[in-house]
Amino acid sequence: VQLQASGGGLVQSGGSLTLSCTASGSTLTGRPVGWFRQAPGKEREGVACGVFNMNFLRYAESVKGRFTIATDNDTDTVYLRMNSLKLEDTGVYYCAAGQCVVVDGEIKDDGMKSWGKGTQVTVSS
Repeated sequence: VQLQASGGGLVQSGGSLTLSCTASGSTLTGRPVGWFRQAPGKEREGVACGVFNMNFLRYAESVKGRFTIATDNDTDTVYLRMNSLKLEDTGVYYCAAGQCVVVDGEIKDDGMKSWGKGTQVTVSS
């Protein structure tokens, strides 16, 4: 499955943005999907992961209460709704499909098999 993340942009601190993840070649419905991000000079980190048919949702501690991962089966889209954005949320955001692997509260990318091109999110002061 080929994935595509979209919806990134420039937003002021405190603002909101919603990212979308769509698939071609297959469906996202029923698949665990995760959102990851990579800031300049930093390693990629897991932001959120969802196994929606099991109501299994996990978030990085840094985004809990601000970000929401959700799916729309009608449009076969997985969203990442981001509120109260902070400067440190800046980065390239990727969606991925595979397995949600969470170790000691950290969302790992080990289980993800399909990755899309990222979308840039820039939070300004």
